[in-house]
Amino acid sequence: MNSDDQTIQLSVIAPVYNEAPNIEPLVQELLAVLRPIGKRFEIILVDDGSLDDTPKVLRRLKESVPELKVIFFRRNFGQSAAMTAGFDHAKGDIIISMDSDLQNDPRDIPRLIAKIEEGYDLVSGWRKDRKDPFISRRFPSILANMLIGLATGVKLHDYGCSLKAYKKEIADQLLLYGELHRFIPVLADLYGAKIAEVVVNHRPRTKGKSKYGLSRTYRVLLDLLLMLFFQKFATRPLQFYGAWGGALFTLGFLTELYLTYVKFVRGEDIGHRPLLIFGVLLIVTGVILGSIGLLAELVMRTYYETSGRRIYTVKEVLE
Repeated sequence: MNSDDQTIQLSVIAPVYNEAPNIEPLVQELLAVLRPIGKRFEIILVDDGSLDDTPKVLRRLKESVPELKVIFFRRNFGQSAAMTAGFDHAKGDIIISMDSDLQNDPRDIPRLIAKIEEGYDLVSGWRKDRKDPFISRRFPSILANMLIGLATGVKLHDYGCSLKAYKKEIADQLLLYGELHRFIPVLADLYGAKIAEVVVNHRPRTKGKSKYGLSRTYRVLLDLLLMLFFQKFATRPLQFYGAWGGALFTLGFLTELYLTYVKFVRGEDIGHRPLLIFGVLLIVTGVILGSIGLLAELVMRTYYETSGRRIYTVKEVLE
């Protein structure tokens, strides 16, 4: 890291995919907001394998905007991967993430920064007056927000808003893949982050085409299950699988014990009873779940021991 990198105080990152008409207006709006703030900043645009003229526009802008940093992916890897690349290359103590479709308003950035400077680790935007179609975008989002809040205990109005501010130490902890960018507040909560929410302006899309729709709902539900597992059992998977496996094994054992009594004490035939097969199925399933728990425990121990990661995060050390 050179001395210039060390002086950067603010990083703004935005994934870009087929947004050629929106890139130049986005950069100009960001410059108009960021230059008066008085912090040394950088703008990081991550091209996620765009197939239109987006790469050409980015290369042209880079020649005239010294604060701009551009990362080009070899192909489309998805928004989570693009955001991770932005976090990895960001040098600022405060990091802002946002969309590149001009629906997020750069004029909200100073308010997010002010909230971070109050002592919060992550500040999430709330698109209270969201300018998106109701059936395809807003209604699924409302249901998802309610479900995520109830399931995880992290209470926010709008988990999916890309406009967020982070302290760098929190952003560095976020490992995003799949569709996990939607669950950033939940991931941050796992590390004990202090989270706030700020109402932000949301603008209608005027150029380009949205990449979101109802087709992503199922993937969001799958990732929610993953988040629930991360919250409670990521460092102790044996307790999850072992509990269910033990319960099923015990139920199956008691079922077979009852059938043994029926066979040898009451002298009844049990060969054609469905309960016999059901009891065996419960026992086998319990053993399988217990075995999966043991394997998951070994995998998690190997992960933490070989990666150097810890199962805790330290906020401060006084010596």
